[in-house]
Amino acid sequence: MIRIVLFSLGTLIFTWLSRRALMNPGSHGFYRFFVFEGILLLVLLNHPYWFVEPMSPQHLISWSFLLVSIVFIIQALLMFKREGGYSERQDMPENFSFENTAHLVETGLYRYIRHPMYSSLLFLAWGAFLKHITPLTSMLILAVSGFLTACARVEERENIRFFGSVYDEYMQRTGMFIPRLF
Repeated sequence: MIRIVLFSLGTLIFTWLSRRALMNPGSHGFYRFFVFEGILLLVLLNHPYWFVEPMSPQHLISWSFLLVSIVFIIQALLMFKREGGYSERQDMPENFSFENTAHLVETGLYRYIRHPMYSSLLFLAWGAFLKHITPLTSMLILAVSGFLTACARVEERENIRFFGSVYDEYMQRTGMFIPRLF
C-alpha cells in the first residue's frame, strides 16, 4: 500500500513538473517524464531488496552504477551552470530555465558524452534494476532505456536547431551516454 501511495505522489509531482512538456509530445521533456516514471517504479519495486546480500557481485555492480549516477549529475550540473550561460528559447517554452544554455558546454564530462545528466538517469535506472531482476523490472529497464534514448535524440535535434553545425560536429566527437560505447 505504501508503494502505491509513493508512486501516486511521485507521479503527481512529475506530472506537475512536466505539465508543459506533456502538452508537446515533440519535446524531449515529454519522453523524460516517462523516464522519471520508470525509474520511480524500479526504485519502488526493488527497494525491499537493496540491502539483501549487499556485497554480492550483482549488488556491487548496482552500487557502482548508483555511485556513478551521483557523480555524473553533480559534475554535469556544475559544468552546465559554469559554462552554459542562459538563453531565452521562445520555441521551447516547456524547457526548464537551466536547460536553455547560451553556450555549448564541452568541458568536464561533456568533453566525452553529450548527455551526462541522462547518463546519470541511465546509471540510476540500471542500478535500481540490478537490485532485484524480474521479468517486470526487465521490461521496465528496457522501456526506461528506450525513453532515454528517444529523449536524447529529440534534444539533439533541438540543439542542432539552436547551435547549428557546431552541435553536429560535437555529436561526431562524443558518445551519447557512455564514451566510445553508446
